[in-house]
Amino acid sequence: MPILVTIIVIIVLMLLFASIRIVQEYERGVIFRLGRCVGARGPGLILLIPFIERMQKVDLRVITMDVPAQETITNDNVTIKVNAIVYFQVVNPVHSVINVLDFIRATSQLSQTTLRSIMGQSQLDEILGKREEINQRLQKTIDEGTESWGIKVSLVEIRDLELPPTMQRAMAAQAEAEREKRAKIIHADGEYQAAEKLVDAAKIIAQIPAALQLRYLQTIREITTDKASTIVFPLPLDIIKPFLKFFQEQEGEAQK
Repeated sequence: MPILVTIIVIIVLMLLFASIRIVQEYERGVIFRLGRCVGARGPGLILLIPFIERMQKVDLRVITMDVPAQETITNDNVTIKVNAIVYFQVVNPVHSVINVLDFIRATSQLSQTTLRSIMGQSQLDEILGKREEINQRLQKTIDEGTESWGIKVSLVEIRDLELPPTMQRAMAAQAEAEREKRAKIIHADGEYQAAEKLVDAAKIIAQIPAALQLRYLQTIREITTDKASTIVFPLPLDIIKPFLKFFQEQEGEAQK
């Protein structure tokens, strides 16, 4: 009799241990009863009916997945290689178990296909200049595809873009030409502003002729501060005119 009681106790303990499951805070347990899904449970302690119920755990934490580099041709016929990173998580454990065999692999394949498709529909300038819009389009398209699997895609980021060497050289030449263009425009604008200031100065000097003489004396003062042994400075024509007139008169009297 004691042996029978011991056997019964052992069987009860085995059944009890087989029915006890612990689900973590970041997990949910999808319960199957005789092959039929009866919902998700957890977190905490869960009791299962031995040999009748089975549980499959699903992690609800955010999953970070690298999308391998995809080679594609843009809408303007440029061959590029681009990779990305996708952030997603399970929001419906039952759908993630029932509607798809492996939701991580399925999401990865969908992300690769979507990345090639979106890049092929976009032009190179759009990809380079409107990265945020491209990321939003990728996130929206992938999220729509994974919605029936109980997956929520929260963020998609293009991480690296590889261009052919010929295209890199062409873009470098274009950028250099653009910088030269801006430099010439800035230089021309400076010349225009300087010319306007000179016109204003000429108007002021025309109204007050003595200002020209003062400016001339100031220029001489600035030149004489140099330690060079030879100083060359302009001589106003107004100073030379009286001498020229005198010499012309003397020459005329001599001819008479």
